[in-house]
Amino acid sequence: MFRGIYTALVTPFKDGKVDEAAFQSFVEWQITQGVHGLVPCGTTGESPALSYEEHKRLVSLCVEAAAGRVKVLAGTGSNSTDEAIMLTAYAKKAGADGALIVAPYYNKPTQEGIYQHYKAIAEAVDMPIVLYNVPARSMVDIKDDTIARLAKIRNIVGVKDATGDLARVNTLRVLAGRDFLQISGEDMTAVAFNAQGGIGCISVTSNIAPKLCAEVQNLTLKGDFAGALAVHEKLVALHQAMFFETNPGPVKYAVSLLGKCQPDLRLPLVQPSDASKACIKEAVSRLL
Repeated sequence: MFRGIYTALVTPFKDGKVDEAAFQSFVEWQITQGVHGLVPCGTTGESPALSYEEHKRLVSLCVEAAAGRVKVLAGTGSNSTDEAIMLTAYAKKAGADGALIVAPYYNKPTQEGIYQHYKAIAEAVDMPIVLYNVPARSMVDIKDDTIARLAKIRNIVGVKDATGDLARVNTLRVLAGRDFLQISGEDMTAVAFNAQGGIGCISVTSNIAPKLCAEVQNLTLKGDFAGALAVHEKLVALHQAMFFETNPGPVKYAVSLLGKCQPDLRLPLVQPSDASKACIKEAVSRLL
């Protein structure tokens, strides 16, 4: 269903507003470079700083530009269950292929609360749902036992794992079964993740190097891990540079170096420091 490289798309801004033309042009470039899917309105897309109207519009623009050529996995998460249901329902109406839903942040619910949150969304909106587990940002960890419970719900089909714990790929395969999709949320460990049973990566770096990131995934999915590592090594410096400072500051600056959008961010995020920019520029220049 959702396999390969999915780009966690940046959201271009111009004069304080979403730059719709730049966004759709960027989507087109991503597709021509060979990505397997697109994720609008995720963390990298500055979803916390988008209004509901902007969020919905970006999902619609992405679906329109993709035109069925690749899958669209729309970010629709919220720490409010009702808001997550509303955004997920809109994504389905807009024609997205699935919803990527982050664990409810800040509230710090129990595991039972997390389970009931996702269960309510899945029951309210009949579309494929991928859980998004990123404890470093959400401050809650969807435990493997909870994921296994959620995997029994028909339309909860997988998880984006950004924990960095590669052992969990194995334990979750046992608990949730091999048909439950496991997608990496970390570019640096994506090859190792797939070697243990993963089937893809939702990537920050593919905003900059979609062709190479797609090649890595294509090779892993063929079982050619030696070949995948050889390509992956070309990307290591860029992977590192994307997290010199808080995402999406570095990646948005990098995209601006390619002339695809302005580097503008919305507060409270600010531009990377001059030192970070120099390092990012060097990493990008190696691949140009």
